[in-house]
Amino acid sequence: MTIPAITWAGTLTATSSIAHDGETRGMISLLRREQIIQPDSSIALVPIISGNSVRGRLRRIAEELLRDILQYEGHLTPSAAHALRAGGSLTKVAGEPLSGSRLAAIRAHLPLIGVFGTAAGGRIIDGCLNVGKLVPLVTETDHLTGHHSALSAFSIVQAERYTRLDDSNTHNFPITSEPNPAPAETQMLFQVETFMPGTTFTTQITLLRPTELEAAFFAAVLAQFLARPRIGGHLAIGLGHALAHLVPDTDPPAMDWAKWLRSHRKQAIDALAQL
Repeated sequence: MTIPAITWAGTLTATSSIAHDGETRGMISLLRREQIIQPDSSIALVPIISGNSVRGRLRRIAEELLRDILQYEGHLTPSAAHALRAGGSLTKVAGEPLSGSRLAAIRAHLPLIGVFGTAAGGRIIDGCLNVGKLVPLVTETDHLTGHHSALSAFSIVQAERYTRLDDSNTHNFPITSEPNPAPAETQMLFQVETFMPGTTFTTQITLLRPTELEAAFFAAVLAQFLARPRIGGHLAIGLGHALAHLVPDTDPPAMDWAKWLRSHRKQAIDALAQL
């Protein structure tokens, strides 16, 4: 049984600065920007976070949930692992591309593939997930979002500086098997343009005609993301933290997806072997 659609809509607010690399100029990585036509027909450049950034984070959460349930560590081919974790790659295959009953088995027993899609088995497998861009609530987007903001696109960004010191000749550097040539002490300085903490974004996430299994599985994935949202790059040094409030327009099914997958583990592992 399929569900026509479920859409989660709402806002995310940065609790730490957020980086989303668009281009690099010299030693500074700039935010990704888009041109937006204003009500007076002028054009404004507005920093916007692509839906692909959030989608990638959701996919990694989904793969970890699926791994915990199916316990497929050590049973996957490299191509299957890439298909689940990173969307795979389109390459030539020795036999026939995935189709028919083999493709149906993959969709039926691997909700991650049904939701996110992948490239595997010599074909592109479409998913049912659409992730919207994160549009900041600023004066330049008021006419698109329906919100009113006193902040401009220029006022919500900043440049953060970071340094990296080559300390390979300091006292606590590990002893190496060969003599370690002492480099000149150099300190690299780089800058990242970021959204300021407190910046609020609006977005929406939609599942189009998911099965009950896919919808229940993705609801669990999204719940884990919303409990601890992480967005953009440089997460290891404290960037990308947020608070999220996304509400579905239809309640997801109450199906126990984890129990169903455990009871169909063999079929799911066999389906993974096709990727």
